[in-house]
Amino acid sequence: MATAEVRHELFGHAEQKNYLTHSKGALSWLLTLDHKRIGIMYLIGVSAALIVAGIFALMLRTHLFYGDSSFLALKWLFGEASQYNSNKVYNQMFTLHGAIMVFSFIIPSVPAALGNMVLPMMLGAKDVAFPRMNLASFYLWVFGTGFLIVALMRGGLDTGWTFYTPYSIETDTGVVYATFGAFILGFSSIFTGINFLVTVNTMRAPGMGWFKMPLFLWALYSTAIIQVLATPVLGITLLLLIAERMLGIGIFDPRYGGDPVLFQHFFWFYSHPAVYIMILPAMGVISELISVHAQKRLFGYSFIAFSSVAIALLGFLVWGHHMFTSGQSVVVTLIFSAITFSVAIPSAVKVFNWLATLYKGSIALNTPMCYALSFIFLFGIGGLTGLFLATLSTDIHLHDTYFVVAHFHFVMVGGTLTAFLGGMFHWWPKFFGRMYNDFLGRVGCFLVFAGFNLTFFPQFVMGARGMPRRYASYDPEFQVFHQWSTVGAFVLGIGIVLSFVVLLHAVWFGRKVAGNPWGAASLEWQSSSPPSFHNFDHKPILHDPYDFDSIVYDKGLDTYVLREFMDPNQVPERVPVTH
Repeated sequence: MATAEVRHELFGHAEQKNYLTHSKGALSWLLTLDHKRIGIMYLIGVSAALIVAGIFALMLRTHLFYGDSSFLALKWLFGEASQYNSNKVYNQMFTLHGAIMVFSFIIPSVPAALGNMVLPMMLGAKDVAFPRMNLASFYLWVFGTGFLIVALMRGGLDTGWTFYTPYSIETDTGVVYATFGAFILGFSSIFTGINFLVTVNTMRAPGMGWFKMPLFLWALYSTAIIQVLATPVLGITLLLLIAERMLGIGIFDPRYGGDPVLFQHFFWFYSHPAVYIMILPAMGVISELISVHAQKRLFGYSFIAFSSVAIALLGFLVWGHHMFTSGQSVVVTLIFSAITFSVAIPSAVKVFNWLATLYKGSIALNTPMCYALSFIFLFGIGGLTGLFLATLSTDIHLHDTYFVVAHFHFVMVGGTLTAFLGGMFHWWPKFFGRMYNDFLGRVGCFLVFAGFNLTFFPQFVMGARGMPRRYASYDPEFQVFHQWSTVGAFVLGIGIVLSFVVLLHAVWFGRKVAGNPWGAASLEWQSSSPPSFHNFDHKPILHDPYDFDSIVYDKGLDTYVLREFMDPNQVPERVPVTH
């Protein structure tokens, strides 16, 4: 392609018409089949879910600051309440925080939002394989989340996000609404998984083999396998729970010959693989951020790729480690413990390969890289503390304590949330054509990192000392830890809000950027910023997505381009990425 055509695509076309300006009006967005616009709508939706679930979390932490059932936030909302009512509302806030955060934010955040925006472009395709199914998956997400909100208005929900029987059968709260909402959200997840599997298998650019794909695509593909195979188990389980409540047919209810532990087996057969639906896409994002912002080829590409598949497969075999205290046989418990330890191997492969990639790399400590480094630290803590819970002798003591709360928050929130924010800062210039304030972005990252650690490190200590989770009150010896944790939660909340403000400010007031401000080498950076409606106005040139020697800085375009796109009158050069 001639340099003049590159200039037209990266500048002229982006100024005149792109996917954001291709058509106007609310219906053009609500009925769109464009994967980028659907990704933006997902992004808005999951961000709203994060804010709602975060508000519930801050209300919980406000209550736990004192631990004497003086639920300050609820007294302000509902007036003076008795201790019983305050604790009951605490349980409802706790349940809705977990359900909305897990089902409406963490699971769909990276695959449905960032994946929808990036996956087809990384493949060199114009869209996903099934655009209408893609739009349907978004509206299923909307309706499913809506049912969770209805549960709040129709008697609340106080079972915990796991809906454990027999209490979920006996309580008079909105269990049916919430479980039906989770059932619908499961279909949304399945639709997304099917779409990604077919798209990766059939729509790769000509010549793009499996080992020429960016590692983010390997992570999304592995995640899609889990979504398609594991999510139906959750859907069937929740339908059985609804039938149990409405018909009393005796599946989980011991009054009718049912077995409550059977529900746990069904639930965790999905929910432990669901942990990898949350973390595998996040790992894929981190692989991209580490490589691009260190300007270095990823160390051990094939090992990272196969480790994603290994994590996806092993994730189906370890659900029983959630049930060491449930009375299952000693032999089964030993097997689940051993397999759980094996999951640490592919996870450690990724971490060590990321660190090896950083070694002697040209590291730019910009906002995306700061989030990537935060992820490595937080996920490392989360993974290592999981070994204590996989060990039978220590898990018996730590089971259902705040140690478990801290562990899974380090994995699911410290991992997925930081990768989600890092991915947004990384691809924001691509999809909006504007650069954010990098200094404020890094300040937001620091607040998120510091606030998160201040929130959950004290909970490890509390759990080791025997503080049970899900309690609305506690002994005085734990008060100082809860108070530090509450302060950290508000710092974390401020960091998240600041990050969103920085990104939103950039949409309208940020400095305009050209096609590739980071010097990235994957295919999505060969389009304009923002991309055109059809993603590419030329056939993208296929090459190694981590070959940064093929990317040079074009002074005339003020952007990084492939050597093939370079103006022959200019001398190619490599300059450090300073944005």
